Amino acid sequence: MPIRIGANPIGWSNDDLRTLGGDTPLETCLTEARAAGFEGMELGHKFPREAGPLRAVLSAHGLDLVSGWYSAELLTRDADAEIAAMRPHLDLLKALGATVLVFAETSNAIHGDQSAPLSKRPVMKVDDWAEYGRRVTAVAEACLAEGVRLVYHHHMGTIVQSAEDVDAFMAATGPAAHLLLDTGHLTFAGADPVAVARRWRDRISHVHCKDVRADVKARVLAEDLSFLDAVVAGVYTVPGDGSVDFVSVLRELPGYSGWLVVEAEQDPEKAHPFTYARMGHDNLARFAAEAGLVRAA
Repeated sequence: MPIRIGANPIGWSNDDLRTLGGDTPLETCLTEARAAGFEGMELGHKFPREAGPLRAVLSAHGLDLVSGWYSAELLTRDADAEIAAMRPHLDLLKALGATVLVFAETSNAIHGDQSAPLSKRPVMKVDDWAEYGRRVTAVAEACLAEGVRLVYHHHMGTIVQSAEDVDAFMAATGPAAHLLLDTGHLTFAGADPVAVARRWRDRISHVHCKDVRADVKARVLAEDLSFLDAVVAGVYTVPGDGSVDFVSVLRELPGYSGWLVVEAEQDPEKAHPFTYARMGHDNLARFAAEAGLVRAA
């Protein structure tokens, strides 16, 4: 499909730190997302998790389901156990017509622990990549057999954070496993999202578009704050409001077909969700046009 622009509800209500936007109704999120111009939404913790109710609430706002985050534990269980655990999530995505499943390893991750500094994030041993890659590939192949592409979400505070981690992960996995390119997490990790997009363009099937405030990033790293403290401090923002060169990133994805998702977790008390949602949508649409990507009619 041609590119479409979607949103993640994390700009309204945070999933990892639920005091951020905890009182914001799902209705407000969906109404404002549609008003800002978005065509679809990723899942968050306030969404129904049964196909009928979820379809009804999204359809009422003229929105499609983009995908949804899945917390994997493949470091501690085998592929068959993971596939069984993800079955309700996979079936929900299939029922709503989503074609990608956002997959992240969380069995030893620290991104949801506000007391854990980023310097304590887990690091994979070189000898462990091969087995982990086999497990992910098996899960990815099972998903693809059902029409859903597994896209791996590299993320701050997890075993796949840096550009080197991404390269190791991609080298260890087979062609069924694709990458979710997240401009914000790569930039925060000190990587160049342009270079990563160029290197792995043939296996990138989903894109999260968030910007990074360089001054906040520098302070967070200097003070060795936790990931959630970095979010509260405002390290992330929407496309066009930070330091990421989105046009250059998107130019490295010629022929990309799928969703571009504005996913910029912020404190809604500091960053008015609708204002930033509209800003992010409009900037991203402009950047995509400048990069030569074709929007859906």
